[in-house]
Amino acid sequence: MRLHRVLGSLLLVAAAGTFTAGATTVTSVTKESPAPLGRVVPAPESVRPGGLPYRITDSTVIRVDDSLKARRLGQYLADILRPSTGYRLPLVTHGSTGIQLRLTHGRFGAEGYRLDSGPDGVRITADEHSGLFHGIQTLRQLLPAAVEKDSVQPGPWLVAGGTITDRPRYAYRGAMLDVSRHFFTVAQVKRYIDELALYKINKLHLHLSDDQGWRIAIDSWPRLATYGGSTEVGGGEGGHYTKADYKEIVRYAASRYLEVVPEIDMPGHTNAALASYADLNCDGVAPPLYTGTDVGFSSLCVGKDLTYDFVDDVIRELAAITPGRYLHIGGDEAHSTSHEDYVKFMDRVQPVVAKYGKTVIGWHQLTGAHPAKGALAQYWGLDDTSAAEKEQVAKAAQHGTGLILSPADRIYLDMKYTEDTPLGQDWAGLVEVRRSYDWDPGDYLPGAPSSAVKGVEAPLWTETIATSADIDQMVFPRLAGAAELGWSPAATHDWDAYRVRLAAQGPRWDALGIGYYRSPQVPWPAR
Repeated sequence: MRLHRVLGSLLLVAAAGTFTAGATTVTSVTKESPAPLGRVVPAPESVRPGGLPYRITDSTVIRVDDSLKARRLGQYLADILRPSTGYRLPLVTHGSTGIQLRLTHGRFGAEGYRLDSGPDGVRITADEHSGLFHGIQTLRQLLPAAVEKDSVQPGPWLVAGGTITDRPRYAYRGAMLDVSRHFFTVAQVKRYIDELALYKINKLHLHLSDDQGWRIAIDSWPRLATYGGSTEVGGGEGGHYTKADYKEIVRYAASRYLEVVPEIDMPGHTNAALASYADLNCDGVAPPLYTGTDVGFSSLCVGKDLTYDFVDDVIRELAAITPGRYLHIGGDEAHSTSHEDYVKFMDRVQPVVAKYGKTVIGWHQLTGAHPAKGALAQYWGLDDTSAAEKEQVAKAAQHGTGLILSPADRIYLDMKYTEDTPLGQDWAGLVEVRRSYDWDPGDYLPGAPSSAVKGVEAPLWTETIATSADIDQMVFPRLAGAAELGWSPAATHDWDAYRVRLAAQGPRWDALGIGYYRSPQVPWPAR
């Protein structure tokens, strides 16, 4: 009995952990003690450690409601846990022990959840299935990193006792993948979706067209994909998504509770389209395909009616296969379009997006025109962007334009970490892990009301990114910080505490086969 009491006391201490703001080292977690509840990324809204942990064993069941969505969530969780634990983990619809996924009403919002853990089981409660899904991601982090492996591991599989109550700060938490500079297959995009889901990202922005490649099939303009998509940066063979491919990406993203936001960049960044159809050019002459990395040299012909027939067809076909709310029309770096023509173009294109039932997103240059009611402007400027440009964006925000914050010298994931980083670019500066995390979206843009900020997005441009391994190296660990900025309460943002929680993600990424950058700013555990 004395042994049991001592062991119980030790487990209680381990469940509480030693994670505090300002911590500089990772709490020691032995095989017989669970990870502290507070060691989660993004940081939860509320953490109350206490009580004995729950141990997953060969008698554990996963209880779900008897609905298709609930069963799919239960199956998703079982598919994660079964390979590493070796347990059957059957799905059941009755019982009060094991792992329970339960819906309630009106307590946690669209994406919030509560996780309760104790000796009898783990219960995840949410108002919506998306909240249950986010709770599952938290549960994964509370288990040993080896739970992510695809072969049986020794365990034990302990979840610290206590309660986490959680909900997002912002409704829009995105990551962008540029598939135009380099093309990525459906399988590669699915892999990225799974990585995003780990950290409660809920928007996948796909940059589908640019000077170097057009990546989505449009039936009424077939050469866009077959010819405009036939190359990429450096002269590779490129590629494109059929509509069936795109629908599969959308379906898979939805299964991970991500909404796909497609982008057709215009009026600039359009060389692939101009090369595909000569009539889209003002002079009727098609330029050659482009495989370099310069920007700002291309433009649709604003004065031609055919241009707007083209835009209408593309938006109509893309909107029809996009169930999500948003359609991104680009609008950045239109250096070859006069300001007058730019305003004229945006005034004609934005109503087309609304005509097909979507809400406009544009890069922040859209605020130099007349943003449509309800439109979102995606700010990608720098800390030292001119005051006039920032003021333009802030004024639009004051008049109702929502903001997505993607400052390039903070969360552009293609920026080099250091001068020695072999991939990426440095035009926005060097962006180490601390810099990418250590800012607050709520007060970042002077003059913009905090209520105008709808969320954050971490873009990955792919001039130098050609493989999934390249993606991993540039995205991790910075994606986790961007996710925390979008999800966690501002009061939890503290670099010294975050770097400890981030360090604990390293073994998980190792188990998942994610090759990340081991920043010297983070106290990673020894391998």
